[in-house]
Amino acid sequence: MPKVKSHSRAKKTFKVTASGKIRRYKAFKSHLLTKKSNKRKRHLRQAAFVHPANENLVKRMLGLKG
Repeated sequence: MPKVKSHSRAKKTFKVTASGKIRRYKAFKSHLLTKKSNKRKRHLRQAAFVHPANENLVKRMLGLKG
């Protein structure tokens, strides 16, 4: 049986916390920032967790579930 390869982008994008949750960063913070409110940009700075519906997919990309 061959080794399971992890997804290269997923390794750089997601981090697994000590409790097993997967942390991600929010989108829409890279350009066209002048039209977005300060409140919106401030909230985009906060990290979020991957939704439970997508956790299995992300774990498979990270090679945690095989």
